Amino acid sequence: QVQLVESGGGLVQSGGTLRLSCATSGFSFGHRAMSWYRQVPGKERERVAAITTDGGSTIYEDSVRGRFSISRDDAKSTVYLQMNNLKPEDTAVYYCSVFIVNRYWGQGTQVTVSS
Repeated sequence: QVQLVESGGGLVQSGGTLRLSCATSGFSFGHRAMSWYRQVPGKERERVAAITTDGGSTIYEDSVRGRFSISRDDAKSTVYLQMNNLKPEDTAVYYCSVFIVNRYWGQGTQVTVSS
């Protein structure tokens, strides 16, 4: 079955960096666009970045554009989110996701940015 496992979250000071990873299995990774979402308590989950199947095209939510970078390694069936110049408002649980008939989610990884 489809499995998504995020890692790399943690506590970092404002201006710091983190790199999130999402290891996947159970589907043909190279044939699927991948996305990263985030959610804070009381708010809807929002997409922060997405990448096409060949990695040739990426999109970003306005507040992270220029600071976050999504990439993929098809040989490892893994998608990454490089987060630079982190801000306290980036604090959230981050999820990777794939849409295959239904949308699948990982368990999430907590990112906390202190001011």
